[in-house]
Formats: sequence, C-alpha cells, structure tokens
Amino acid sequence: MQRIDTDVVIVGAGAAGLTAATELVKAGRDVVVLEARDRVGGRLHTDVIDGAMLEVGGQWVSPDQDALIETLDELGLGTYPRYREGVNVYIGPDGEVKKFEGDIFPVPPATEQQILTLIEKLDALVAEIDPEQPWAHPRAKELDEISFARWLETQTDDEEARENIGMFIAGAMLTKPAHAFSALQALLMAASAGSFSNLVDADFILDRRVVGGLQLVPIGLAERLGDRVRLSQPVRTIRWQSDAAPGQAAVVAVTDDLEVHAREVVLAVPPILVNRISYEPPLPRRQHQLHQHLSMGFVIKVHAVYETPFWREQGLSGTAFSPWELVHEAYDNSNHDDPRGTLVGFVADEAADGVFELSAEERKARILESMSHYYGEQAKHPVVYYESDWGSEEWTRGAYAASFDMGGLARYGADLRTPVGPIRFACSDMAGKGYQHVDGAIRMGRLVAAQILEELA
Repeated sequence: MQRIDTDVVIVGAGAAGLTAATELVKAGRDVVVLEARDRVGGRLHTDVIDGAMLEVGGQWVSPDQDALIETLDELGLGTYPRYREGVNVYIGPDGEVKKFEGDIFPVPPATEQQILTLIEKLDALVAEIDPEQPWAHPRAKELDEISFARWLETQTDDEEARENIGMFIAGAMLTKPAHAFSALQALLMAASAGSFSNLVDADFILDRRVVGGLQLVPIGLAERLGDRVRLSQPVRTIRWQSDAAPGQAAVVAVTDDLEVHAREVVLAVPPILVNRISYEPPLPRRQHQLHQHLSMGFVIKVHAVYETPFWREQGLSGTAFSPWELVHEAYDNSNHDDPRGTLVGFVADEAADGVFELSAEERKARILESMSHYYGEQAKHPVVYYESDWGSEEWTRGAYAASFDMGGLARYGADLRTPVGPIRFACSDMAGKGYQHVDGAIRMGRLVAAQILEELA
C-alpha cells in the first residue's frame, strides 16, 4: 500500500473535483485527485461509436453559464451554435403532427392561454426563490409537501397545458415523473436557470456546444494537473478526525492501492455515491438520513446518425416535442463541420423503465418509430445508433442529477453542502445556480476550494 501525503485529497475527477483541484494548486496547495473510473469527466463523456463522435453525457452551453464560459475561455475551447433554422415539430394528444416557430406549442387558443398563465405564475414564484437556499422561502415547507403534478392540477383543469408545462421540469430536467418530486424542487430547477421562461426556451438553454465535445473541459483541467490525478482508484474507506492538530493530517482516503493522508477531503461525487464509501468513524446521523432522501433521475439519451441531415431539406429545425411520445423531445445534434446529420432524443423516467423491459432490438425499433413520428420514415434508418444509459453506470447510477423526494429539500437541503469535520462536498447536484449542469459543478468546485483555502490559512 503506497502512502501519499498532501494538503487536500479530492474524490472524483469530474468538473467539480478538477476545478477545486485547479484552484487549490493555483494557490500553492498540494492536491491529489482520486477517480474511480479509467477516465476523467464523470457525467461528461465524449466517445467515438462506429466512427461517429457522440457526446454520451452532458453537452450544451447556455449564455447565462458564466463559470463554464470562463473555463472554456481559459482552456481555449471553441463553441458553435446548435442548429435551429427552420420550423419545429409538436405532436399533441390526438397524435396530429404540427409545425411551429417560437416557444409556445401550436395548441388550441384556450390551452395556449393556460400555458402562458402557468409560465407567468411560475416565473413569479421563481423570482422569489434563492437557488442557493430555496428552503429559506417563507412557503418552502408548503411547496415541498405538494407534488409538482398536484400543484399544476390546482392551477388549471387543462390537461394539455399541464402535460406540456410538466414536461419541461419532469421529463426534460429532473427525469422523474411530475408526481415524484415537489413544487419546491421544480422551482429550484427553474431558479437555477434564472427563470422558468429560460427552461421553455430551447434556443437559450440549449444554445451552443463545444467543438470536440464538452468532456474537453475536464480533460483540459486534468492535463494541467498532471500526475496529481490518479485514475482507476475508487475510494473504499475514509478515516477522519475533527480534532487533528494544526497542520496535521485529519483524513486518510484509502483505495485498493493507496493511502492518501491529507488535512481536508472533498467528495466531488454525486450525493448518491457518498454512501458507497465506508467512514471511520461513521458520518453523523444527519448525513445518513439526508442521503436516504436523494435519488437520481433516469433518462436514455438516444443518438441517431444519418448520412445527411435529411430533416433540414424538409425545412425542419430538428427540434421536436410531445409529452405523449415515447421520445418526448429531440434536437438536431449534428457535430461541427460534420456532413452527416445527428438527431438526439430523450426517453425519460417511467417510459425509460418500460423500454428496458424489451430486448435491445425491440427497444431500438420502438424508439426510432417514435422519432419517425416527428421526422418521417427516414428517421428509422440511422447508420449509427447508440443509447446513453447512465442508470447502468457503476459510478453514476442515473441522470441527469440527484433530487430530493417529497419534503426532502425543505427538510435537508441546508445540510447538503455542510462540511463534516475535514470532509467537504461539491458537485453539480448541490449547486444553486447551474444546478445539474457543468456550470454548477464549476461553481461548486470554486466555492469549496475557497472555503478550504480560508480554513488552511
């Protein structure tokens, strides 16, 4: 067993952990980053599948993501806009395919008015929510005890309006059914993006992509850190004490090969993985309870590559929505300067459960059939097809992020980032602004690094 002594040991080489390490190294501190996988990036992963470059994990950059944009600039990474020329497609509850422009779906006038009213009400509530501490809202407990689905039912009898508004938070973001999370959790999701209006604006929230893939962010950070980053080193045990003498190691992170002795440790992993590590002594009761009320969402990200972007010839942007389709949303995801066309679609929560009961071929056929309802028969015949199944990933276990069950955010949210002795926590799942996005991960990395530097000083 090799022993390493350092100032700070960081568990997890995703954007949060690598950002924290970068900031600490800039300040002259010694750091070791331990990563369970054989690669860096966490939920950012760009891979080549059958000759096609696919962003298996996160990929989009929106104009409000200042921390991410600053990091892209620091690393010299370029971006390009998502293709959006042409008209969008919407399929209503009757199965009719309609084309439209703008943010509001082509629904009956009365339904449109209800959708606009719901957006207005949600924007007003979101304006009252501090994404850094949503539990501080005067009505936090009340809003956390009603599901988002039930809250929508209290606002309108129009089912089509409810389904469309619910889709933007449930299927598109938290990837859980709208009855499985609270109105407060929904408001946090919207507040993290600045407003609910931003979430329904695909041209805003899905604005740009990184040339070469978003995983180049953690790859670039790791390259600068060099051999401080150790791959294939899952941490099995953390031994810690809160009363170490100044300047002495207060924590030991143990892998199969290493013992890293440090003054502080950062757990830069999804909250649901915190309990994969054994602690000596055990974490406090509050942490045990807290982590039992968090769970990951579940979504299949479907990549379909074609010889050409045939939908553009039909005047379609590639953007498509329907709460009643298996693939509830889809976009033109063609790569920079690639003559081929790529569509990306999403199958979320209970629908994803259902298709995984099928064989791989049946699942593919069912998914492509749904996509053909938006784009026509040609959508059934990609030259490359791939499903990103983060639910089966040993070191992720779901996507896009962890969220609280009913009542959990108001009850435990304030403790999510609270240090335990020398143990600190940082990842996108704990962010306020930028929650569940790379921007949030970078913000959390910076925050925890600043806290550690203050503590060590």
